[in-house]
Amino acid sequence: MEADALKELLTLELSAESVEVSLDGDRAAIIVVADVFEGLSRVKRQQMIYRYLNDSITSGAIHAVTITAKAPSER
Repeated sequence: MEADALKELLTLELSAESVEVSLDGDRAAIIVVADVFEGLSRVKRQQMIYRYLNDSITSGAIHAVTITAKAPSER
C-alpha cells in the first residue's frame, strides 16, 4: 500500500485529525492524532492501526512499523 493510500484510509477509518505516513522500503513510520484514542492504552491504539496494516505486513510489503498514536488532548 502506498503512503498516500494508507494516509487516506487511516484518516477516514479513524476520523483522524491528522495522519502522517512515511514509507522507506519495507519500513513504515505512522503518526496519527484522533479522538478515538482518548482513554485508550498505547497497545490498544496500536492495535487499531495495525488492523489496517495486516495485509501489507502479511504480504511482506511492510516489515517494520513505528507507530505514534495520540489523542488531540495529548499534543
